[in-house]
Amino acid sequence: MRILLATDAWYPQVNGVVRCLDRLRSDCSDLGASVEVLSHEGYTTVPLPTYSEIRLAITAPGAISRRISEIDPEYIHIATEGPIGHAARRWCIRNNRPFTTSYHTRFPEYLRARLPVPVGLSYRYLARFHNAGEAVMVTTDTLAEELRGRGFRSVVRWPRGVDHELFRPHAERVLDFPGPILLNVGRIAVEKNIEAFLSLDVPGTKVVVGDGPQRAELERKFPDAKFLGVKEGEELAAIYASADVFVFPSLTDTLGLVVLESLASGVPVVAFPVTGPRDTIGDAPVGVLTEDLAGGVEKALTLSREACREHALTFSWPECARIFLDHLKRFQDGRTRAEAA
Repeated sequence: MRILLATDAWYPQVNGVVRCLDRLRSDCSDLGASVEVLSHEGYTTVPLPTYSEIRLAITAPGAISRRISEIDPEYIHIATEGPIGHAARRWCIRNNRPFTTSYHTRFPEYLRARLPVPVGLSYRYLARFHNAGEAVMVTTDTLAEELRGRGFRSVVRWPRGVDHELFRPHAERVLDFPGPILLNVGRIAVEKNIEAFLSLDVPGTKVVVGDGPQRAELERKFPDAKFLGVKEGEELAAIYASADVFVFPSLTDTLGLVVLESLASGVPVVAFPVTGPRDTIGDAPVGVLTEDLAGGVEKALTLSREACREHALTFSWPECARIFLDHLKRFQDGRTRAEAA
């Protein structure tokens, strides 16, 4: 199967969506499917306001259509709702070509945190975008039910995985701070609710890995916290494994790959009982889901690091790719049968 993956989220961005799509491309290849990425690369771009690391493509009329025609894919998956995603969607509708979409980011909530735009209005717009496709893929059953309640049709589950070889327990710790070490990894922005983590009255050292528009403000407000900047690869893996507890205060993430990376490193998680952590952790003794994050940290320190690792091993990137391809084949076969009838 020759697949075109249309996405506005791509390198040099560093986030969970890009990591997921890049790993999908690699694992689909191992399963015999070729994936061509259509992103902002090669086009003039402008930064997204408040997300300066995200570049939005500006293309001449017909440029995206010509590119899709050159690739001549058997199937198209649209990963994002930006300019690339909209252009690919228009091409598919105009040419009567089936396509699927995926929902990665709660932009209605992110937008509302910055501008007085009603969340319901944004969701109606997104439902219209995604409902034009064969199906919209989401990370969890909880999110699927939520989106169905907001008017999204044909919502299917597409789970995520974690790199078990990279993210693993380490015998030695690289963080030489007073313990316990409480860690958060991710974009430092208002929608991530990191201030709720840094405000906790608990012993130990709070460590933040990542960057973003709120970093300077939070560094001034919480001078005792350690801000390490963006880390990747083995350096990031070693930091995860050096933590005692991972604190995930987000109320808006659709999943949170960092939660899986923490668990794979043998580190228990504390989070609010919301979509994402609730689906990833559930009732497993690998984390604490609570409105009282400070109390949750105390409980998490008693959890088994071995159990965290074992739980993370049940999340597989190759299985993620297999389910993705199964969805494409199912909808492609269904469209073929309908046309034949």
